[in-house]
Amino acid sequence: MERIRSFRFAIAGIEQFMQREHNSWLHFLGSLVVVALAIFTRISKNEILALVFAIGFVWVAELFNTCIEKMMDFISVDPHPEIKFIKDLAAGAVLIAAVTALVIGLLIFIPKWIS
Repeated sequence: MERIRSFRFAIAGIEQFMQREHNSWLHFLGSLVVVALAIFTRISKNEILALVFAIGFVWVAELFNTCIEKMMDFISVDPHPEIKFIKDLAAGAVLIAAVTALVIGLLIFIPKWIS
C-alpha cells in the first residue's frame, strides 16, 4: 500500500508541474513533435531508444530545475547573488539537456530527410 501511495505522490507532482509551469507545455509539445516524426520516419529501435532517453533527460532536468527554483524562492524572495547563481546553474542544466536532445534528434532525423 505504501508503494502505491508513493506513485500517487509522484503523479500528483507531475500533474502540478503541468498545471503550474508554462515550460512543461513547451516540453510536452516538443515531445509530441518528436514522437510524430519518429512514427513518420520509421526510425530504428536504437534510434527510438536514443530519443526516449533524450526526451526523458530534458523532462527530468526541467523538473529538477523547477524544484530548485521553488526552493530558492521559498528561502528568499529578495535578490541574492548566491541564489541567482544556484538558479542559473539549474537553468544551465536544462539548457545542456535540451541541446543534447536537439543534437540527438538532428543526428537521427537529418539523414532521414536527406535520403
